[in-house]
Amino acid sequence: MYTLDDLLRIMERLRDPQHGCPWDVEQTFESIIPSTIEECYELAAAIQDGDFAHVADELGDVLFQVIFYTQLGKEQELFDFSSVVDGLSTKLIRRHPHVFAHGKIEGIVGTQSDSGSSNQAAPIADAPAVKRQWEKIKADERRERAQQGALDDVPVALPALPRAQKLQKRAARVGFDWSAAAPVFAKLDEEIAELVAASESGSPGDVEDELGDVLFTVVNLARHLGVNAEQAMRRANHKFESRFKKMEAEAAEGSEALSDLSPAQLEALWSAAKDRLDHSRADQAAATIEHDPASHFDTRSEPDSDIAREAPPVS
Repeated sequence: MYTLDDLLRIMERLRDPQHGCPWDVEQTFESIIPSTIEECYELAAAIQDGDFAHVADELGDVLFQVIFYTQLGKEQELFDFSSVVDGLSTKLIRRHPHVFAHGKIEGIVGTQSDSGSSNQAAPIADAPAVKRQWEKIKADERRERAQQGALDDVPVALPALPRAQKLQKRAARVGFDWSAAAPVFAKLDEEIAELVAASESGSPGDVEDELGDVLFTVVNLARHLGVNAEQAMRRANHKFESRFKKMEAEAAEGSEALSDLSPAQLEALWSAAKDRLDHSRADQAAATIEHDPASHFDTRSEPDSDIAREAPPVS
């Protein structure tokens, strides 16, 4: 079986100017960014579909992106795979003092170090406390990097939806937030009214601006409802795709194309497709419960929203 060392050597061979792959040799940090993003999305799709055989394959593709970047870094004497692993390990140990006592991988909280010192973090019993400690440590790190603002290190390159979520969470940490979901619903009504007014004025710039406010407020609402907006949007996309494909199949059975149907016929097909898929999901759920009654109950704990859907990130 191949090892990590083999993979690193394969990457070196691919990048060899004389005997490597011409495509791989031509690549730069910037040129493989699109591939990195694509591979991450393909991994997310495989996980969402429950296709875990495919998940293993996609994890390999994501790992290859990491290997590619570290080879580029090594060639330019910026960093290499070992330094990346060392930096990551150091960061994880530093950010989990409640696990790695005395900064040691095998250090157990509640015991003394070899020198007899007991200067260590206290054990943490629950996930919310971990989250609070995590954020304090990250805030200290930002201060060391002279990043004083709460929003200073929110990546600009993030897709707009997750970036909106992150900006809002950061602002909430310093108290700039709604107290509950109810006022966010009211704010959404206000923003929609402003969008309607902008659309009636006929100014494309105003419409785009107000529509952005509506979308930003919807993301805020999702956060207050304990929902990950990105995941909700993915689910809605999947739902629409399934129903639309069902519509196409129903029309094809009647030797018809959707483009030839009237709005009323399309609406009827949509409703029928929705009903059939809803019934199918209900039947599958009932069969699962009948086969395993315990599966009807989710025995997993549901911590606070940020903890449940966004475990402490590495970066």
